[in-house]
Amino acid sequence: MGAFDRFGVWVFVAFLIFGSGDGFYLPGSYPHKYEVGGILSVKVNSLTSIDTEMPFSYYSLPFCKPQEGVKDSAENLGELLMGDRIENSPYRFKMNISETEIFLCRTNPLTADEFKLMTKRIDEMYQVNLILDNLPAIRYTKKDEYFLRWTGYPVGIKAQDLYYVFNHLKFTVLVHKYEEANVARVIGTGDAAELMPTTKGSEVPGYMVVGFEVVPCSYQHDAQSVKNLKMYDKYPSAINCDPSTVTMTVKEGQPLVFSYEVSFVESDIKWPSRWDAYLKMEGSKVHWFSILNSLMVIAFLAGIVLVIFLRTVRRDLTRYEELDKEAQAQMNEELSGWKLVVGDVFRAPTNASLLCVMVGDGVQILGMAVVTILFAALGFMSPASRGTLITGMLFFYLVLGILAGYVAVRLWRTIGCGDFTGWVSISWRVACFFPGIAFLILTILNFLLWGSHSTGAIPFSLFILLLLLWFCISVPLTLTGGYFGARAPHIEYPVRTNQIPREIPAQKYPSWLLVLGAGTLPFGTLFIELFFIMSSLWMGRVYYVFGFLFVVMILLVIVCAEVSLVLTYMHLCVEDWKWWWKSFFASGSVAIYIFLYSINYLVFDLKSLSGPVSATLYLGYSLFMVLAIMLVTGTVGFLSSFWFVHYLFSSVKLD
Repeated sequence: MGAFDRFGVWVFVAFLIFGSGDGFYLPGSYPHKYEVGGILSVKVNSLTSIDTEMPFSYYSLPFCKPQEGVKDSAENLGELLMGDRIENSPYRFKMNISETEIFLCRTNPLTADEFKLMTKRIDEMYQVNLILDNLPAIRYTKKDEYFLRWTGYPVGIKAQDLYYVFNHLKFTVLVHKYEEANVARVIGTGDAAELMPTTKGSEVPGYMVVGFEVVPCSYQHDAQSVKNLKMYDKYPSAINCDPSTVTMTVKEGQPLVFSYEVSFVESDIKWPSRWDAYLKMEGSKVHWFSILNSLMVIAFLAGIVLVIFLRTVRRDLTRYEELDKEAQAQMNEELSGWKLVVGDVFRAPTNASLLCVMVGDGVQILGMAVVTILFAALGFMSPASRGTLITGMLFFYLVLGILAGYVAVRLWRTIGCGDFTGWVSISWRVACFFPGIAFLILTILNFLLWGSHSTGAIPFSLFILLLLLWFCISVPLTLTGGYFGARAPHIEYPVRTNQIPREIPAQKYPSWLLVLGAGTLPFGTLFIELFFIMSSLWMGRVYYVFGFLFVVMILLVIVCAEVSLVLTYMHLCVEDWKWWWKSFFASGSVAIYIFLYSINYLVFDLKSLSGPVSATLYLGYSLFMVLAIMLVTGTVGFLSSFWFVHYLFSSVKLD
């Protein structure tokens, strides 16, 4: 226990340090040093818009292409699933050498299709996303007396029924001088240590990129005067980049001219802190308010649970056990509430196999969420490493299939009183239930994206890869877990089940109404954090307060367990012994309120979301998220209720 306690303290300290996401960078990453005059290459990512939520390739618009041709950068699985398409660009810088009036290219006269597509992308508020040394281009705009941060810049703007393109970019690259500390390096050799002093001046001086800013301008170039210029030539006249005015109109049959300038500025920003401008999230007080709100709900429910355990259950059991047999028999005739369903409380529920499958999948998703958020909170899944969060989630989900199979089959054996027949079928259903629904939703949405020629569409080769991962890794691991679950001893029921089921008395109110209403309490613990997550997913903001998210998730688990436990006890008190599914949906019903909140967010916060395709994508992804949350919260509620019922009736002595 000592080592475990030390590990727990270490994790807690790590959350306190890194939870806010300030000044912390991905462990194991190293700065890239550039010599003066060294080439810096800018890359381009997909065009994105909060108006449609469908990314498109940068070169789908008539932009300048690099001389060596368009080449894709190496992408991981997470990047492809997120719709990122990182490619090279014609923008080239020389480290610490500022340049102005650099001609980039003159496009061919715009065809009718190109003009229509360009104006459509401007209407839909698409943003160009540039990347330098793994840093996205950041843009600052002033509103009143505040500066707003944006990643990327708009393709163009519409003013007075005319369309203008931002064709001149003013780049500012913040650099920090590479510093090799002149300290003695200690190399351990056995029990001794050898001091190896560094040689001062042996390192070639260089700089690290610590910031990348862009100011887009619409400048009216003379298309005729640049006909003979080559890429990177000096523009024949001075270019005044004024972001407050627009002059380069987009017209059918006329070419576009692109240019840029770059200036290098030495900065005091240290390399490990260069992501602070992107990861800084406002409203930390709101996060703390969310946590305090959750703690109040937990304290309220914990008080109810304490009353149930100490005043009701303990008191009744103590009084019951102090009586002699005759008095117990007489008391049994006068019993009411949960004591009357002792012979039915462990009767197998309807659709027991489906319950086992959903609990197994819920355990798998919950385990994946806990491990992923833990690694993200410790900085191992930084936004600096694009796609690692999605890749990590997929990896952990596949590996935890063994846990899902084990839990589902052992629960199946427990319900069957030790009978392990059918465990292979249960394992197969666990391996196919949630992934099957996910594949169905993603396939339908993918057809919509394919039809729109969006880079968000999953390539067919990636579809095949995901199927291989599913059936070659997830399914075998789930079957392996099911095998161990079939060999593990089942949980013995503390009381016998009568052959004839007891009739449930008529209830004053529908029990399912109370079950559905119970989801409001778990929703109250997470709705504030849910707003930040939704804004990150759909408004193009960076979410990196995983420390807060981890705490909120723990609080959510506690609230779900308490809500389900209280509801189960209330049902048993009115002699309703069909508690299995009700305990699952008592906490799982929070998914209904999250889906309703998603619709509310679509109507009131995503007002600009245009077109049925975009709305269908939003609702499809929301449905996928809600299903996962229902399985997780329902599983937590069911397992806590099962433990409570087992504990409660194991204290009852029956002949």
